[in-house]
Amino acid sequence: MPKRKKSKANSQSNFLTTVAWILAIIALVLSALVGGYYFGYENAKEDFAKQENVEKQKKVAYLKKIEEETKNQEAKNVNEKLKDVLKKEEGHKEIVTQKEVTKIDTPKPLIKEASINYTSASHEIDDEKLDTVSLEEREIKRTFTKPKVAIIIDDVSTRAQVKAINNLSMPITMSFLPPSAGHPQSAKLAAKEDFYMVHLPMEAQTFSAEEPATLRINDSQEKISSRITEIKSLFPKVHYINNHTGSKFTSDEAAMRKLIQVLKAEGIRFIDSRTTGTTKVPVVMKSFGLNYISRDVFLDHHMDKAFINKQIKKVVEIAKKHGSAVAIGHPHANTLLTLQESKKLFEDVELVYINKID
Repeated sequence: MPKRKKSKANSQSNFLTTVAWILAIIALVLSALVGGYYFGYENAKEDFAKQENVEKQKKVAYLKKIEEETKNQEAKNVNEKLKDVLKKEEGHKEIVTQKEVTKIDTPKPLIKEASINYTSASHEIDDEKLDTVSLEEREIKRTFTKPKVAIIIDDVSTRAQVKAINNLSMPITMSFLPPSAGHPQSAKLAAKEDFYMVHLPMEAQTFSAEEPATLRINDSQEKISSRITEIKSLFPKVHYINNHTGSKFTSDEAAMRKLIQVLKAEGIRFIDSRTTGTTKVPVVMKSFGLNYISRDVFLDHHMDKAFINKQIKKVVEIAKKHGSAVAIGHPHANTLLTLQESKKLFEDVELVYINKID
């Protein structure tokens, strides 16, 4: 009997050992399967992430390409618009009949002038020497903000010019000539703008032609006051004026005192176009306790695009050195096209209207 019991016990022990081995093998197989699945899943997940990243990079590259093409197309469209609105500029004459002039809705009396034929705004004969005119010494400033550049476009007087300047989508300060028979709509055009200047004709040392109602050094205080009152009625929003020509007037301290006295009373600031190196404007402004602001660079007294581009670089460098700078140009096709094509040159400065320069 004891022998049988022992044999039975051994048999059960062998059975349990076998079962244990089988379970161990099953566990190993399951572990291998689960481990393989896990590592396979992780690898698959990693591959999927890589693929997703590749697709994302492709999309980003595609979007950048589309964006670049859009920018190029927009620039092309702007250039085409500028060319279109200014294509008749060269040799173009804007002729207004006397009958049309009498219809202009401007305060009386209507400015008198000898001729109604107008080709371009009059300039001083020595305009091409303007880049050699000495500038006021300015202190070197170190700023923690971007230097500021203000660009003034003088002689604005037609719808095409306003449209072309606005198409640039840049903060350009338009300086409008006072209305006359040659450019009767200038005040009406200015009225549609949020901000503008008036380009006031002032006596020059020499003229190629002369704008009507040009201020002269021998004008009385009353005459100068009357002219500024007329300008205010024509341009109600005006707060800034710069001189059109004016080398003789700005060189005469007494004449400038009469003008600045009126402008200060009217809340209008004078910006010196600096058409002469003998300007007395800095002295007069200081005596009235006013800040002196003047032109630093003329953009287009030579009208080829390479020269204008060089002048843009020059005004940017002046702004970096002094904290701000003022450039003056004119509504010529090459000037506006070069500004449009040279926008990258302004990346290191802040383009602003003249009222942001101090």
